[in-house]
Amino acid sequence: MIVRVVDAFRENLGGEPAGVWHAPGRVNLIGEHTDYNDGFVLPFAVPWGVTAAVRPREDDTIRLVSLQAPGRQQVIEEIDRAEGWARYPAGVFWAMRGDGLPVRGADIVIDGDVPQGAGLSSSAALEVAVAIALNDLYGLGLGGLELAKISQRAENDFVGMPCGIMDQAASALGREGHALFLDCRSLGSRAVPFDPSAYGMRLLIINTGVHHELADGQYARRRQDCENAAKRLGVAALRDVTDLAAALQQLTGDERKRTQHVVTENHRVEALIGLLRAGAVQEIGALLIASHLSLRDQFEVSCPELDIAVEAAVKGGARGARMTGGGFGGSAIALVAEDKADKVQEQVRLAYRERGWADPTFFTATPAAGARRLA
Repeated sequence: MIVRVVDAFRENLGGEPAGVWHAPGRVNLIGEHTDYNDGFVLPFAVPWGVTAAVRPREDDTIRLVSLQAPGRQQVIEEIDRAEGWARYPAGVFWAMRGDGLPVRGADIVIDGDVPQGAGLSSSAALEVAVAIALNDLYGLGLGGLELAKISQRAENDFVGMPCGIMDQAASALGREGHALFLDCRSLGSRAVPFDPSAYGMRLLIINTGVHHELADGQYARRRQDCENAAKRLGVAALRDVTDLAAALQQLTGDERKRTQHVVTENHRVEALIGLLRAGAVQEIGALLIASHLSLRDQFEVSCPELDIAVEAAVKGGARGARMTGGGFGGSAIALVAEDKADKVQEQVRLAYRERGWADPTFFTATPAAGARRLA
């Protein structure tokens, strides 16, 4: 990928890049829609991501080329005029300059291999790849968490997507062979060993290939439900609910359901970490299933394609499965014994074909290293 992106840089922008950087996408093992509730998450970086060849400029212009959007170079002289996918990297410049950091322009060629539409956070990978490149090129001295914060602010305040910090933190802080436990209030984190292959297991990503419309608006509504519930309960965030039964008695409707999911999901994160630390990787399946049912019924962010993927995977022999990511499409994950992986995939394909749906695609997710310079 280094050769490909450098060749594209020479062809499209002329001359040589100053370096090449990579930031991975992520898959979330458990802890969904808890991050913006100051809760707990357990994602890990995946082998696929965004690679950026970058050269600093002496003016404030940003020139962008994406190998996934060939034939169109975006030249951004005024940040606010960035369009489409270019808003993600432009937002990083915007956030850094807003912090008073001495960041000028840059020439950037982007290449990505995150499966499209899989919900593996290619946007965070793009933001973090640009952030780490600018950090190195301009000698900013920022750590991984600081780069994640800048990238999140780019997405929240420039792009306008009210995401939590999980995706950017996983991309910036990921470690090979480990998941990342992140407390989204304190932003304290620690690496948790997670190597399914050492236990004869595989974590399968099932990319449904679907993305339902209105998801962004629905995401914002779920976040608002959580904020309304916290306000009604008199707590700073739903993470602070300690007596769930008492809290649920004070709530009705959507606020009640959202609260039930967030509080129980935080407990599931802690329980799953306990199992991993005890070496009981094979036993985490029940927590994955419980998480999915809560996301389906209480947070209401699943969809038929995700539900069938989870149901069919378990029927085919998976130890557990759940949707991962924001929902309304994207991917599910399934914990599968190596000798049952083919059967599980076939069972899911069969279930999709019975409904006239296109076949999903499958990937094996292995915890990979976080953002770094490649050349």
